Amino acid sequence: MKSSALPDTPAHLWQHFSEIAKIPRPSGKEQAVREYIVELAKSRNLDYVIDAAGNLIVYVPASPGYENAQTVAIQNHLDMVAVKTEDKEHNFDTDPIELQVIGRWLTADRTTLGADNGIGVAAALAVLTDTTTVHPRLELVFTVEEETGLYGAQGLDASKLSATRMINLDTEDWGEIFVGCAGGYGYEAVRDFRSEPVDPTLKPYLIKLKGLAGGHSGVQIHEQLGNANKLLAEFLTENSDLIWALAEFKGGVAHNVIARVASVVVYIDPAQEGKWRFRMEQATQRWRTFLPDADNQLAWQFKSVDDASSSVLSASDRDLLLSLVSVLPHGAQTYSFAQPADLVNLSCNLAVVNLQAGELKVQTSLRFFNEHETIGLKNKIESVFKLFGMDVDIVLDYPSWNPDFNSPLVGRTAIISQKITGKPAKLRAIHAGLECGILTSKKPDMDVVSFGPTILGAHSPTERLEIATVEPFWKMLQALLAELAVV
Repeated sequence: MKSSALPDTPAHLWQHFSEIAKIPRPSGKEQAVREYIVELAKSRNLDYVIDAAGNLIVYVPASPGYENAQTVAIQNHLDMVAVKTEDKEHNFDTDPIELQVIGRWLTADRTTLGADNGIGVAAALAVLTDTTTVHPRLELVFTVEEETGLYGAQGLDASKLSATRMINLDTEDWGEIFVGCAGGYGYEAVRDFRSEPVDPTLKPYLIKLKGLAGGHSGVQIHEQLGNANKLLAEFLTENSDLIWALAEFKGGVAHNVIARVASVVVYIDPAQEGKWRFRMEQATQRWRTFLPDADNQLAWQFKSVDDASSSVLSASDRDLLLSLVSVLPHGAQTYSFAQPADLVNLSCNLAVVNLQAGELKVQTSLRFFNEHETIGLKNKIESVFKLFGMDVDIVLDYPSWNPDFNSPLVGRTAIISQKITGKPAKLRAIHAGLECGILTSKKPDMDVVSFGPTILGAHSPTERLEIATVEPFWKMLQALLAELAVV
């Protein structure tokens, strides 16, 4: 059953999340949601600072009687991934997220939900406005542009922070406490191809591969979700015996998203249209023998178009581009020895392939725990780009948060978690780029822990928040702050 009504408790948290969902906040455009928080701070006569990178820190006095406790930082990011299904009319720069409750899940109408990291932001604001929450002095840290490369955290002025303990609320598995995260490294490579006139006997067609699940390129990389860039390049390579020329290739949306849609504009012999359709069906049947169930909506769009390019790549350059996409690595590369096999140590995401007007741009990113382990993968990627004549820029470079299973803050959090859940806490590292790595590199004396309610499908239109995990998540945050207020 579908409903737009949010739960009643915890009231302050859900109220703030509802308001945040109304405010457009794609990466790089967080001004409005930041102003919402600033107005809350002003209404309570709280000091705040906005640093040169656009990050916001709100300073909250301790609850009466707890002024002598050490200051604690609560950290979240303001931005969200902006992804929607093709049939959804939505402008992420202007339109609110349309919330809906389906069964036990809160989701959005065919767009990303923004629970990553909006539910953490809402919890931090609930601490600010819910007077029943006991806490020490707080520094509420709201960073920007996390989803595009953790740029806000990288530019954070750490001199504005006095806290030596920090709670990050940007992880997505309730009942698990996170003590480490992956670092990241990313490339953007470009190259110009010489175009040539179109054979007038060929006609333009759009071929689009869609319906894949996509998802988070860190926490879901081990799920072997289909990458639309890789699959479409594979399909086109296998059909080089047909008569066709390539004008455009568009796939993927961002470095931290597994490409769920890719398309090409090709000029083909109309007499071979039937062969193309038959081979698409063959490819679909083959891929479904190994793709996960999440990709079961895999489908093709194949139609003639009028507004196509007047030039195409030569056959040799076409094959060169497809070879590049084919040989660039994608997926989990190594796994942790210390944790179950769903913890990846090293991975790569072939995120974006974009060919327009003869200019090719490719984005690919790495995630890692041990930077030394990246050397071989970096050499491979850089060598491939060099062999294919690409000019390369490094567009991502941020450190990992090395796991500390013996952290005093983690130990206290684990005890509270067991009291609330009735089960021993699971201490884990996560193969995603939390800002904790950057912040601990700026403040090495910072003791950090991360936890959150359950979110599935982050960075995709299937993003959903498990409602039943939100209230215990809030209670755990309250209990931890109350304990830190007296120690």
